[in-house]
Amino acid sequence: MNYRHGFHAGNFADVLKHAVLARILVYLTQKDAALRFIDTHAGAGRYDLAGDAAKRSPEWRDGVARLLKARPQAEIAALLAPYLQAIGPFDEEEGRPLSYPGSPAVAQTLLRAQDRLTLNEAHPEEREALAVAMGRDRRVSIGADDGYVALNAQTPPKERRGLVLIDPPYEQPGEAKGVEAALARALAKWPRGTYVLWRPIKDERDDAHFRNAIAAIGAPNMLRLEIDVGAIAPGPHSPAPLRRTGLIIVNPPFRLIEEARVLTPWLAKLLTRGGGGSHVVDWLTPPL
Repeated sequence: MNYRHGFHAGNFADVLKHAVLARILVYLTQKDAALRFIDTHAGAGRYDLAGDAAKRSPEWRDGVARLLKARPQAEIAALLAPYLQAIGPFDEEEGRPLSYPGSPAVAQTLLRAQDRLTLNEAHPEEREALAVAMGRDRRVSIGADDGYVALNAQTPPKERRGLVLIDPPYEQPGEAKGVEAALARALAKWPRGTYVLWRPIKDERDDAHFRNAIAAIGAPNMLRLEIDVGAIAPGPHSPAPLRRTGLIIVNPPFRLIEEARVLTPWLAKLLTRGGGGSHVVDWLTPPL
């Protein structure tokens, strides 16, 4: 696998994914009982936006940098507060965080002493960076197995409460089918878990096929969120820049759809580039 998320850290897709992830964790931690966070493709944990990868492909400038400069109304600011807490301090002159949190760091910030993080990363260099980013946190365990194999072994967790993030890079042929199969297996074993599927949307026909396959698993209560930030001219390091991204959330917290109807269009408007920004907030499969 050659994918390195450092080239894309803090981009518009990360902003949507991590803002929503933070909202879900806020709700899951309202109950005293411990929970488990499982990430199938954890990456490096945190990313240096002043590093070589980010300099070569500074996608964060049209993502988290815009967010940090924004002055949202009170309702939006409250919804973004947990995500901004995970981002932490930032360089006001440069308009970037001192480091950008991947999903493991967002979860590490927002989870409690009784909660546990199970992080899977097959790439050795990324896994080494992840271990450094997580520090000596006894709540965290890091595995080297294939993310889908690990998920099958790790569900259901002993806590019986928690969140699974399935967010592969989609660089391998058949990756979407791997996601579909992994989700189906996990839901059969742990139907009450909350699952977040992230995906880049490059072709509507392919994505419609993916959505239909996920819906065909037969589970209720699947929420679909998407933003399209519009097209821009290709650059030297991004010949076909991603313009659309989405999440499918299985068993979302009860109020998440209400929050998404406020937050998602605001993010789509904020992050739009070159016009044409749009969003989707809808049920893929309705709740019971």
